[in-house]
Amino acid sequence: MTSKQMLGELLEKHYKSAFEAKANGKLVAWATSICPQELLETMDIDVVYPENHAAAIGARKGAPEFIEQAEGKGYSSDICSYARVNMGYADIQFSDAENIPMPDLLFCCSNICNTVIKWYENLAKKLNIPLIMFDMPFNHTYDVPRHSVKYMREQIEYAIKKLEEITGRKFDYDKFAEVMKLSNETCEWWKKATDLAKHVPSPLKGYDMFNYMAIIVCMRGKKEGNEIFKLWYEELKEKAEKAEGPFPDQEEEYRVMWDGIACWPNLSVTYKTLKKYGINMVTSTYPESWNVRYETNDLDGMARAYSSNYANRNLDYDTQNVSKLVRDFKLDGIIYHSNRSCKLMDFRQYEVQRRVESETGVPSVVFDGDQTDPRIFSEAQYETRIQALLEMMENNKMAEGAK
Repeated sequence: MTSKQMLGELLEKHYKSAFEAKANGKLVAWATSICPQELLETMDIDVVYPENHAAAIGARKGAPEFIEQAEGKGYSSDICSYARVNMGYADIQFSDAENIPMPDLLFCCSNICNTVIKWYENLAKKLNIPLIMFDMPFNHTYDVPRHSVKYMREQIEYAIKKLEEITGRKFDYDKFAEVMKLSNETCEWWKKATDLAKHVPSPLKGYDMFNYMAIIVCMRGKKEGNEIFKLWYEELKEKAEKAEGPFPDQEEEYRVMWDGIACWPNLSVTYKTLKKYGINMVTSTYPESWNVRYETNDLDGMARAYSSNYANRNLDYDTQNVSKLVRDFKLDGIIYHSNRSCKLMDFRQYEVQRRVESETGVPSVVFDGDQTDPRIFSEAQYETRIQALLEMMENNKMAEGAK
């Protein structure tokens, strides 16, 4: 079995398992994408991730029905479209694209954005179910400060007590250690696989990374997650050793980074436009976001890791992180997706763009879009911006060749 075949099977198993758990009277949780899933895994609680689910609905062109439902209830079009899709799904509870069981528990960590706080509070009120919230302070300093680590650790400890109350079972710290170890190993294989795109040409077609990302969200603490990323790494390593590029029918002419979430309803056109011009997306700011690693049984380390997400860091960190990606992945350009849904990323994107271009000399463009709301994206604007980036990258290569 290839890792791509395994990907499809694991996602099918993930959703099927959650429905079976619900049917058998087990607890099912809805959780944010980068939350301390180790706690839920230890307590044997099945988890589904509304962000994954909304992305799947968006990629299969099913988002408008749920967006219209949410907006019809008074939710503004300015709110994150993942939230609108999910709030709409909480009403309709059926999608031709993908279905998830309704939750008995909500698990929310605000290290990805502040929208999730009100989103999950609204769900808790609407469904009348418990909500465990991890309030994550933004890191205004370059490094995660000690007081933030202490604050997050105490919330982890509190969440353990709440899970014991909700389930009526004691927390198994031996199993917790095993889940911690497995989660770290899975993140390590994910990082090793995505880092192989540093090879020139890249063995990784960057858009594949968007698909595999679903597994790093939902199976970090499971052995299957470990297995698929190890297999993916081995496949990519073999391609890198043979100097095989991402496209079987053409060369990798230019290497770019994609900043921001994918335009799930427009995956095909955004990918094919890049491929038409020989452009391969080799990395983004996302691979590092799920590199949540720490020492087993180190709660302080775990707290620090969950506080260290890229979206929760200041401008200096963001600039240095992107500049390092430019150097490490030998980038020719950067594409910034000004995602209507993601205000946290959008508001700082232009300043990061300015600083990175000043520091590295690598050109970049910004286009307007959205992660799941298809009304925001313009195919014509996107292609025009890519053509502009191509011209700048060509000029840079000509200038380098003339030296």
